[in-house]
Amino acid sequence: MSGFIYKEIECKSACNNVRGGFPYRWDLNAYRGCGHGCKYCFALYTHRYMESDDFFNEIYVKTNIAERLEILLRSKSWKGDVINLGGVTDSYQPAEERYRLMPEIWKLLIRYKNPAIISTKSDLILRDFELIEELAATAGVNVASTITCSDENDREKIEPGAVSSERRFRMLEIFKRETKASTGMHIMPVIPFITDRRENLESLFSKGRAAGIDYALVQPMNLRGETKNTFLSFARAEYPEYYDRLCEMYKTGYVPKEYKECLYKTVRPLMKAYKISSDCRSPINKIIQELKTPEYRQISLFD
Repeated sequence: MSGFIYKEIECKSACNNVRGGFPYRWDLNAYRGCGHGCKYCFALYTHRYMESDDFFNEIYVKTNIAERLEILLRSKSWKGDVINLGGVTDSYQPAEERYRLMPEIWKLLIRYKNPAIISTKSDLILRDFELIEELAATAGVNVASTITCSDENDREKIEPGAVSSERRFRMLEIFKRETKASTGMHIMPVIPFITDRRENLESLFSKGRAAGIDYALVQPMNLRGETKNTFLSFARAEYPEYYDRLCEMYKTGYVPKEYKECLYKTVRPLMKAYKISSDCRSPINKIIQELKTPEYRQISLFD
């Protein structure tokens, strides 16, 4: 845990109302900044609001987030919408070992029978297995993990602070086998020339199938704002053979349309072969509707 600087702060609200293409309306982030150190992290820009430029090591801890969450959940205007836990920063990053914010959040979700979805690159989430198991049985939970590399050498370079891909698959397998939670794999982002090789993608789908995942999401890497400079500097040092091509590809910050089409031409047959769906909404919606009382069963809690 050495090397991290923790700054305790108080938040005004527990959740942000998010718009635009997300399968949820509300997002809760217990931390600002993330110790996983992923070189492609899209959220680097968020530290501008904290007047900090060290997203990976200067971690802001929302010490009152459970109190604020309870205010939201007990309010008369709250409709029981699905809450996404950690859409910007990982809820089970290294800081969680020390601060243990998540157990209180899970307890509140259980008390108010509020469904939740979460994606993490850490198997620290297994520490709270019994709480998640209870919520999955009473309100509904989807547990996902971002897994981008089957080669551990690449994984250690690209996601230096996260646990191995094997440990993430094992975590998903446990939740799928031993709880009512639905599970998913997020191959996000796919990095051109580095993780987009067919053998890498096929290995991930094969292991995802073995873990019993309900769905997988695949998305190529975008490079915008601070993330572009951070990733390209990393690529120049660790993957110099691809540096010039990556610079050319990401002139606009987005992969060309042709690249995306080529990627999905590879991905679709693999997902079909391994019988993996791309539908992330149906598994958790099905669980929620089965658990809700009759008057709720006509309502989809995802847009």
